[in-house]
Amino acid sequence: MKSFLWRWLSRLPSPFTPADQRAGYVYELAFRQFEVSDTRVFDRPAAGRSFFEQVIRDHLDVGRPSSVALIFDRRLTVKTPGTFRTKVVTRGVDPQLCCYFKSSRLKQYFKEHRALRTETVIGDTRDFGIGRRVNSVNWHALRAVGEHANQRLCDAQASDAQPAPDVVTLTEVTRPSVTTDGQPVPALRFGDTRVMALMAAIVGFAHLITGFDNKTVTGLMTTLLDQTYTTKQATYDLRRLRRKGLIERQPHSHRYLLTERGRRVAVLFTKTYSRVLAPGLAALDPELPADLAKRNPLATAWRALNRELEHHIDRGLAPA
Repeated sequence: MKSFLWRWLSRLPSPFTPADQRAGYVYELAFRQFEVSDTRVFDRPAAGRSFFEQVIRDHLDVGRPSSVALIFDRRLTVKTPGTFRTKVVTRGVDPQLCCYFKSSRLKQYFKEHRALRTETVIGDTRDFGIGRRVNSVNWHALRAVGEHANQRLCDAQASDAQPAPDVVTLTEVTRPSVTTDGQPVPALRFGDTRVMALMAAIVGFAHLITGFDNKTVTGLMTTLLDQTYTTKQATYDLRRLRRKGLIERQPHSHRYLLTERGRRVAVLFTKTYSRVLAPGLAALDPELPADLAKRNPLATAWRALNRELEHHIDRGLAPA
C-alpha cells in the first residue's frame, strides 16, 4: 500500500521540497473507511434466504434495526409495468438490515442468493478509540472491532431462535434475589411497563457494535415510555440488570453488553409482550367493535366461550 502511495506521489506535484522531505516532512496514510465482512455460504440457498427474511420480519421489534432497506434489481419508475404492494420481499428484491453507531454502520444482506453477508463499515476510527494512521497496530485493532461486531450480530440472531430460558432463570429474574456477595437485587417483573420498555431498549442490534451506556438507555427509555426518564433511573436499572447477570460492563469503560442469558431473557420478554400478550388482550377487549371481532379468530372464540359459559351458569342456577 505504501509503495503504491509513494509511486504516485513521485509523479504528483507536492509543496514539499527535497530538503523538506529530508528533514522528515512527508505524507502518511490514514484510514478514511475500514470494512470488515463475514460471509456464510448455505448448502441450501433457499433455506438461507428463508432464514434471513424471517430474521427481518422477527426483528422489527426485537433488535430494532436502524433501517430495513429493499434493494431492487432494476430501477423502478412510473413507467415500470406491474403492481407493487406491501409484499415486496420476493424474487428480484434483496432486503438489507442496517444498524448505525456514530459514523459506523453494521449491514447484513443475502448475497448472490446463497450467502449471508455481514459487514461492519467504520467511518471514523476514533469512535472506537483507535488512531487513523495506517499501521499494524491500528489495522489489527480495527479488524478486531469489525469481526467482533459481525460475530455478535450472527450470534444474537442464532440466540433469538433458541428455546426460552428455563423456569429457574425466569424465577431469579422476576423475583427479588441476593447476589453471592450479599447485595440485594430488586425484581424485574414481567408486564411492568418500565421493565418491558427496558428489555426492549437493551436488545437493540446497534448495541452489538460497542454496547450501550447510561445516556443511550435514558434516550431510548424516554422514547419508549413517552415520559420523563432520568439518568438516576437508568443508573438504578443498569445496576439491577448487572446484578441479575443480564448485562456486563466492558473493561475500562462505562458501557455495557448483554450477556447470553440477558439476551434470551430480553427477547422472551419483548416477544411475549409485543406479539402475544398485547395483541391478545386487545382482541379480548369486550368493547372491541363487532365488525373487528369477526375478523379475529381469537376474539370470535373468546366471545363464543363467554356465551357458552353464561348459558351453562344460567342452566345451573335456574330454579328446578
